[in-house]
Amino acid sequence: MPRTMQIGVTLRNMGPQSTQEVIAQGVKHAEGLGFESAWITDHIAIPPDDAEGSGGRYLDTLTTLAWMAAKTERIKVASGVLILPYRSPLPTAKQVATIQELSGNRLLLGVGIGWMGPEFRALGLDRHSRGITSDETLEFLHRCFENDVVSANDQSFLFKPRPTRPPILIGGRAPYALKRAVAFGDGWLPMAKRPEQIQQDVLLYRQMTEAAGKAPGSVSVMTHLPVEQDERQARTWLTEYGTLGVERLVCSVGYETFDEYRLKLDQLSAFLATEGIEGLNS
Repeated sequence: MPRTMQIGVTLRNMGPQSTQEVIAQGVKHAEGLGFESAWITDHIAIPPDDAEGSGGRYLDTLTTLAWMAAKTERIKVASGVLILPYRSPLPTAKQVATIQELSGNRLLLGVGIGWMGPEFRALGLDRHSRGITSDETLEFLHRCFENDVVSANDQSFLFKPRPTRPPILIGGRAPYALKRAVAFGDGWLPMAKRPEQIQQDVLLYRQMTEAAGKAPGSVSVMTHLPVEQDERQARTWLTEYGTLGVERLVCSVGYETFDEYRLKLDQLSAFLATEGIEGLNS
């Protein structure tokens, strides 16, 4: 297992935990423990009958990432994932560039195509075209970060500031997410409960990048290590993810208060330190 595997942690930008105090304390504590990145999610129009434990309270993803970056100095801020078809390409590119510029290149841009039908309806969008729309946005993002002068709708414009493009990690399941990751991404960002769920798809992704003449794409996995319940199982899964060549684990953390979040991060950090994962408690 690579001892340099990056470890990120989730932070709630939804529900009663999404207060400025809890988010600020949480991201600062994660940074203090040496975690590589802090990840938040994306919803903007939750229907009343499907509030996912949030009560419908969601902070805007890009705005929150900018705020988290301002509260910290080293930790990367990340979207897991930003739903591309919900937003117009040009304002999205401008917001992404602004966060990257002001954070000192600390943004990780996890993206996805979305799934919640009522949310698409609230936005007046065709859910069935979300894949095409997402690909168009990704192509546009690449053009923006590659050129000072960009054209859209038959109009040329200056795209500045133009910092280093943040890594684009494509969320979703095979096969479509893999194709999108090869075409537009710097890596694949699947969700998995256990390593064997993605083993074959990781191998397929690397075969696809090789066939496309590209460097092997990185793999970041959003998962949960059951450190509190079953440390032995957590150790086994950590080793198996390492054997698969996973570059980053984004560890899901459930909590009701900052004190609970702090305790769970402390436990996770101590466990990872015993496993020889570099960069923690530094």
